[in-house]
Amino acid sequence: MTKPICLALLFICFSVQSQVEYKAYYTVDVNNYYGSILKHNPDISHLITGHPSGLILSVQKKTFGKEVWQRLYNTPDYGLSFLYQNLDNEFLGEHYGLFVHYNFYFFKRLLMLRIGQGASYNTTPYDEDDNFRNVAYGTHLVSGSYALLNLKKENIFKGLGLQAGLGVVHYSNGNSKAPNKSTNTLFLNAGLTYQLDPDLPERIEKEKGLSKGAEPLGYGFIVRGGVNESDVVGSGRFPFYTFGAFIDKRLNKKSALQFGTEVFFSKALQRYIDFRAVGGFDDGTTGDEDAKRVGVYFGHELRVNKISVVTQLGYYAYYPYDFEGRTYIRAGVQYYFTKNIFGAFTVRSHAAKAEAMEFTVGYRL
Repeated sequence: MTKPICLALLFICFSVQSQVEYKAYYTVDVNNYYGSILKHNPDISHLITGHPSGLILSVQKKTFGKEVWQRLYNTPDYGLSFLYQNLDNEFLGEHYGLFVHYNFYFFKRLLMLRIGQGASYNTTPYDEDDNFRNVAYGTHLVSGSYALLNLKKENIFKGLGLQAGLGVVHYSNGNSKAPNKSTNTLFLNAGLTYQLDPDLPERIEKEKGLSKGAEPLGYGFIVRGGVNESDVVGSGRFPFYTFGAFIDKRLNKKSALQFGTEVFFSKALQRYIDFRAVGGFDDGTTGDEDAKRVGVYFGHELRVNKISVVTQLGYYAYYPYDFEGRTYIRAGVQYYFTKNIFGAFTVRSHAAKAEAMEFTVGYRL
């Protein structure tokens, strides 16, 4: 499920940004990293036996403030990165991932924050016969995200520069297939950068009041969907649908606040209820429970050109069957195809436990 969204993100990032008609300037970098898997879930304790290591290869296009969004974010870079990771555990195997990333700069461009989103191929996912110990990934293809916080100095000598710092990488299939306990690796990294063109144009500084741009309340509608499986391995993958409405308030050109409500229809949850009813668990489940849920949420949207980072905190107001808790978190990326029509890829989870990867189409009036 993550391959189409990764390809879409690659297309969006480069086709939209490349419309600017001026000379492009690129840098490449390579980083080695070494770290540890965080025990966010006790179920993966037996998989934390070593220290993962890997390599990050990246190419990025520099910006200089020609467009408003570039000046708003202190002229970031955007590009592609390939990430290889050896998880230092025979059951977890290795990862080969492709990501879209942005580099944001602070403190006179000496501190860089990189955020990347994409997909990765795992060599040894769960298999009930050959690899039943790998409860972290139920599929070869998983979604991935990573972040770097590095000290960085470019063009120290003939285009060469240095960077080093901390990073974290997350892999999960969003419970599109069980099991999906996922992994989070915290690591140290260090590497080289190379500036392909030593002569760069001057950056256009952000002018005062540039971020202003509050708008009246807006409202719209969303439809979400996808395929997921309950935590019962082998119970089957089923489609789910979510219908909702929202209002939002754009505070400025960067940020907007959201409030919405949505109705969830999940065949996988209905199957889980049936399983609990006939499985002799003696937990009071009869099989007649309603699998629908109604949620309300409050969220934030951080806009970077036509792409947004969406984070939401929700609460199931209608919650007839107890499944993973009444609160949920949603996070992901959103893209505006037009002023009114948008699409999104998000993951909805309960604390650190993902329930579904959601593909969304929405309309904002």
